[in-house]
Amino acid sequence: MARRRDFVVFGLGKFGRSVAQTLSMNGCDVLAIDKNEETIQDIAASVTHAVQADVTDMDALIALGVRNFDAAIIAISNDMQSSIMATILVKELGIPFILAKASNDIHKKVLEKVGADKVVFPEREIGVRIANNLISDNFVDYIELSEDYSIVEVSILDEWIGKSLKDIDMRVKYGINVMAIRQQDDSITITPGNVTLKEGDVLVVIGSNTDLKKINIVKD
Repeated sequence: MARRRDFVVFGLGKFGRSVAQTLSMNGCDVLAIDKNEETIQDIAASVTHAVQADVTDMDALIALGVRNFDAAIIAISNDMQSSIMATILVKELGIPFILAKASNDIHKKVLEKVGADKVVFPEREIGVRIANNLISDNFVDYIELSEDYSIVEVSILDEWIGKSLKDIDMRVKYGINVMAIRQQDDSITITPGNVTLKEGDVLVVIGSNTDLKKINIVKD
């Protein structure tokens, strides 16, 4: 599957603005749309295009070429009607992937019914990540992929210092896979099998939530 490179973001509150600017900083083409002219002026310099428009106006979306984008982010949650209408319209325009922000569970169900491919609760999901970080001795960051699997940045245990990942054999001992090592200077090693672990290194690992919990209870 080709990587998505062209994004249209509807709604430029904190979430929409953060998504639009991050995509743009990573080299993606981003069209940002909001009904507020001042908001558009604020973000114009940090995205490819920023336009004031009514997200529920099909003619306006067609004129802006919205149907040519790889993905749409519906970042409107305080106006449920506009959020739902925008999702319906971009679905009708044939955008391949639609991510929408929901304000509650009912809103989520409606968005899924009208065509959103993924619905998120940013505040709720951030809360889950923070809570997991707080109760974990060595989890640095936490991304829940599903109810059963997560990607975690984990500080290395004292007993791992001076050993390579081949020596530790994470997959056998803990049932998890190491994707990369982030070292103290923020350099990333993607194929880290033979790298000797040092104090301060952080591992990026993926595994079942059950197996990931094993890391927290390992003692010297």
